[in-house]
Amino acid sequence: MKAIIYNQYGAPEVLQLKEVVKPVPKANEILLRIKATAVNSGDLRLRKADPFAVRFFFGFLNPKIKILGSVFSGEVECVGTQVKLFKTGDQVFGHTDMNFGAYAEYICLPEDGSLALKPANILHTEAAGIPFGGVTALHFMKKAMIKVNQKVLIIGASGAVGSAAVQLAKSYGAIVTGVCSTANIDLVKSIGADKVIDYTKEDFTQNGEIYDLILDSVNTISVSHSLNSLTKNGIMILSAAGMPEMFQGMWISATSNRKVLSGMISHNAEDILYLKGLVEAQKFKAVIDRTYPLSQVAEAHTYVEKGHKKGNVVIEV
Repeated sequence: MKAIIYNQYGAPEVLQLKEVVKPVPKANEILLRIKATAVNSGDLRLRKADPFAVRFFFGFLNPKIKILGSVFSGEVECVGTQVKLFKTGDQVFGHTDMNFGAYAEYICLPEDGSLALKPANILHTEAAGIPFGGVTALHFMKKAMIKVNQKVLIIGASGAVGSAAVQLAKSYGAIVTGVCSTANIDLVKSIGADKVIDYTKEDFTQNGEIYDLILDSVNTISVSHSLNSLTKNGIMILSAAGMPEMFQGMWISATSNRKVLSGMISHNAEDILYLKGLVEAQKFKAVIDRTYPLSQVAEAHTYVEKGHKKGNVVIEV
């Protein structure tokens, strides 16, 4: 099968299209013919080994995982002898967690992983754009126990996680304000934001508005300055935080009534099924910026690395 392989950390050019051995499913696995995947921030971090701590988990000198790609949508080609949840021909989408491997024509996945039948009302390219931002935003929304009529501020509202967070917050009944650039105002309004702040013209920390929940999906805010925009018992979510922001958040949580959430996410099949239900109810959709063929994954990485993508960049396999 064809797959995008990388044998060293570095620039997008380390990603090379190669012929590799097609995997064989174990007794509890399905073999999926991938139709679409996507380029996400996790792929970029692992490709570059940035932060450096990546090397302690995924290979110090060279990557242990040779095929990136953490989300997928495709068709089940065959199943292992013990598989009961899926059958040949099923259309399936989901998230590989930290196993990656979706930049390829085929992948083997455990039937009890973070996967579900694809919503029938969307294409594979759309389905591949749902799990990354969807499970990230859902993880933090559940931890924050978001409630009806809470005032929620989403920073980076046009990105993969931000656009998912806007739609999820609205599905919970929150009053949502999105923060984005001038070019993305209409997009953020179209996915349900009640109000949009253009960060090139207005600083949300200076407008006097107070929020019950602030979610920074792009790690661009000053945590200390943003506290003035949070209620005394409010919650701040730093979904893209680096170590300095995480430690700062831990200190705030320990010394005040405010709570700061960050760190690794967790997800399972129930989360994918929840997102599927929202998609089928037309309460959630993937925002797709660009689509590339598998052979141009390096070009897709180059584009994503510029930091201006809207929603998701999808790879057709």
